[in-house]
Amino acid sequence: MSTAFLSLGSNTGDRLSVIQQAVSFLSNDNSIEILAASSFYETEPWGRKNQAWFVNAVIAVKTELSPVELLRVCQDIESKLGRDRSNEVRWGERPIDIDILFYDDLVMSNEILTIPHMFVHKRAFTLVPMLEIKPDFIHPVLNKTILDLHSELENPEDVFLYGTVIGMEE
Repeated sequence: MSTAFLSLGSNTGDRLSVIQQAVSFLSNDNSIEILAASSFYETEPWGRKNQAWFVNAVIAVKTELSPVELLRVCQDIESKLGRDRSNEVRWGERPIDIDILFYDDLVMSNEILTIPHMFVHKRAFTLVPMLEIKPDFIHPVLNKTILDLHSELENPEDVFLYGTVIGMEE
């Protein structure tokens, strides 16, 4: 079994509900167990500023799936929730985005997946929720903790607490 950290974000429609639905789909998959979930954060867009703000969260999952299998499950859930990758602008608006930030301490890159996520260390909207659930996690390439990476952000986008994840059993 492996531990992965997933970032979930939405900036169209009922942003909170879509993320909750995505978490529900993930928790109903027999090959995925949700270990921890951050609060929800309202975040300034990254990359393309002229769009609606996002709601973001990070979850830790335990899975028997390979990274590519986990990516496929995430993309299937995105499709179920209305994401059409063939008709979107890079870093543009989307009903749901599920990214694999980390998968154990694996380092890999191919044409469909890069782990750790190539921008995780540059985005406050991924680091702030990670701080909440695993601040001492060490980035396997940069060899720095999430806390260190967050403190080194040069121009972090705005991130505000939006609410807590409901339905998580302690």
